[in-house]
Amino acid sequence: MGENRLIQGRYRLLDPIGRGGMGEVWRARDESLGRHVAVKCLKPFGPQHDESFTAMLRERFRREARVAAALQHRGVTVVHDFGESDGVLFLVMELLDGRNLGQVLDDAERRPLSVPDILDIAEQVAVALAHTHAQGIVHRDLKPANIVRLTDGTVKICDFGIARLGDDIGAGSRLTSTGVTMGTPHYMSPEQIAGGEVDQRSDLYSLGCVLYELATGQPPFDLPDAWSILVAHRDTPPAPPRDHRPELPEQLERIVLDLLAKRPDERPSDATELARRIAGCRTVPVDATAQGGGRPGRTPRDPRLPAWTRGMTAGRRAEGAAPGPLTPDPATALTGAWTTGPGAGRTTVPPLASPTPVPSAPSADALTTLAGRHNAGLSLARLGRWDEAGEVHRAVAAERERLLGPDHPDTLASRYEIAFLLSRTGRAAEALHEYDHVARARERLLGPDHPDTLAARQETAYVLGQLGRPLDAHEVYVRVLAARERSMGPDHPDTLRCRHNFALNLARLGRVEDAHRIAREVADARARILGPEHPDTLVTRYEVAYALGRLGRWEEALVTYGQVAEARARVLGPDHPDTLAARYETGISLGRLGRSDQALGVYRELIAARTRVHGPAHPETLRARHGLGVNLGRLGRWAEAVAESHEVAAARARVLGPDHPDTLISRREVAVGLGWLGRWAEALAEYRAVADARARALGPTHPDTLAARNDEAHCLQQLGRGREAAALRRPRAAGGV
Repeated sequence: MGENRLIQGRYRLLDPIGRGGMGEVWRARDESLGRHVAVKCLKPFGPQHDESFTAMLRERFRREARVAAALQHRGVTVVHDFGESDGVLFLVMELLDGRNLGQVLDDAERRPLSVPDILDIAEQVAVALAHTHAQGIVHRDLKPANIVRLTDGTVKICDFGIARLGDDIGAGSRLTSTGVTMGTPHYMSPEQIAGGEVDQRSDLYSLGCVLYELATGQPPFDLPDAWSILVAHRDTPPAPPRDHRPELPEQLERIVLDLLAKRPDERPSDATELARRIAGCRTVPVDATAQGGGRPGRTPRDPRLPAWTRGMTAGRRAEGAAPGPLTPDPATALTGAWTTGPGAGRTTVPPLASPTPVPSAPSADALTTLAGRHNAGLSLARLGRWDEAGEVHRAVAAERERLLGPDHPDTLASRYEIAFLLSRTGRAAEALHEYDHVARARERLLGPDHPDTLAARQETAYVLGQLGRPLDAHEVYVRVLAARERSMGPDHPDTLRCRHNFALNLARLGRVEDAHRIAREVADARARILGPEHPDTLVTRYEVAYALGRLGRWEEALVTYGQVAEARARVLGPDHPDTLAARYETGISLGRLGRSDQALGVYRELIAARTRVHGPAHPETLRARHGLGVNLGRLGRWAEAVAESHEVAAARARVLGPDHPDTLISRREVAVGLGWLGRWAEALAEYRAVADARARALGPTHPDTLAARNDEAHCLQQLGRGREAAALRRPRAAGGV
């Protein structure tokens, strides 16, 4: 592959940044979107491959590349595109600003990393593996070279699904006559070596080898030849890491040795369990000598303080005069790249002087400690531990404001994370205040059209929608969308994400035709840029189907939902939550079209899948059961419908609360069925309970409350209590609703 070669008329290869057994990796420029990317070019097919075999490999490549492109997770390298050019298969990936772990160790002259760094890397990799394993995807070649630590501390796994392609294409060598494909001997699991069945536990073994090397400076079996290494993986217990480094915490050593168990069933059961164990290590005090700096004099911690403060040191004491202006190490300081919430991406922000005077420049230790705590907050959020993550980010934001000033990019980064957690935990009003503060500060410091300013503005619009203020959200979306199109172009992923959200908000405003048109345009653009089965493309097609339903075009909605469900099943797996969500909407569409007998079949399969994945009491399982009850009623099977709806209402009351809207919807469905069975007195009690609950939660004049009172009045009419029914309807007429 020559420099400046143009692939598919779009990707211009600039310079090689890596070579390996499977091919080359180039830094390239995407001429269409004007951004730099990494292009991995696999070796051309050799003459030993006949045409049928080559065709199989091409199809295998397309399938594996789609799988890799479908992995949307902070801890996995993003695959933008793939294809074939002049017989060379290529992948287009995000260009990472960081060093792989092999390079990190080389930079440290093969000295082991500090315990906090090991735990941070281990937890991030475990969380990423938990996500990919949940999709049924096994990496098969996890090693330091395939794990990259970015300059902001984020850890990403590379080359998912590609290792198997290397086996097929012939990049690997064969060992003697056993037929075992040789990947990277230092990190191969015993079952890989034996040619046995490989599952997610093989990745955990490989991760154990990586952690052993990070903790000791050498892999578990550092022998002179590949065959000796493979035999050792199969037969020899590894030396405990503390034999090489006595100051390592026992808990960390136990995790590594458990990962290196010879039998898969003796390792941690899955990556989620592993992430929990690693997170637990953070709460155990770490010996000062294990930090890499050997600093004595740890300050005792109050047990009431949050877990992440345990094991922290106070840092070096100031010696002599106050330090001069700080020039932090770009690998640790957060004045460079920093993290924003979903939809904002990652942006490099130049260091800015705070307009608020800072008493003295903070020490490098202080900034490094804050960076670690910031990353700990991100890790907690990835594990779904929202409250703890919020506690961390609030503490870090306060400390950064004290040290750096309120408008420093690092302080604003922490406040952005606080807002994100607030918006995702139902505290939209508080989130709006935080996002608005961040947006105003960034606009003042970076300008109104800077991508980070626009990211905060866009999240502001999202929260306004959460608060039931779609008109205010619309005004913000219009301004952000115009700025994104002006500065980034109409096909930039951030522009398309904004247009997607803009379309959703138009539907909230009742402009369903406009919402449908824009969603179709975004879906077409995403299909062209990302591929027709990319998760982002499918998300927008899902919204197209929703808009079609709102327009009463249920046949078209049904077809689109079905196509999305089938594509998600191929790309994400049949039991992925997004796949199941599309199947649920398929059931809704069938019911709307009067095809309730088919809808019953969809809902029964969906209930089985939801129960298998989430459990019988999960809200989504109960939602599917509610749909089953509704369609039983549509088929006139009212006794069964009432029984099903009654069970769902009781379960929702336990799980969600007695006054939750979903609980009340199920209770109303019970009342409807009782009415059809002629049991009007029982139906009245249910209708009245629903109306009273809505009046308490929403107010007596809310449309949903008035609709419930109308149901109650209808029931009274059926019981011959016309005057009471008229009294209930009178306030509605007076209110003009």
